[in-house]
Amino acid sequence: MDGKNRKDIRPGADVYIVLKKDQRTGNLTRGTVRDILTKSAFHPHGIKVRLADGQVGRVKEIVADR
Repeated sequence: MDGKNRKDIRPGADVYIVLKKDQRTGNLTRGTVRDILTKSAFHPHGIKVRLADGQVGRVKEIVADR
């Protein structure tokens, strides 16, 4: 599942995000969602989240809900 719809993302979900520094390369970082930062219901590049370790990026893929 992609991360373009806010309703699909919950705190505690395991996701792959792309960090700002990795946008050109497309390298993905896996982590657990701590906070959802995007307020709108949809974003074409992915919903912006903060991971449990503090990294911020846009969700590219949702792995699983906990």
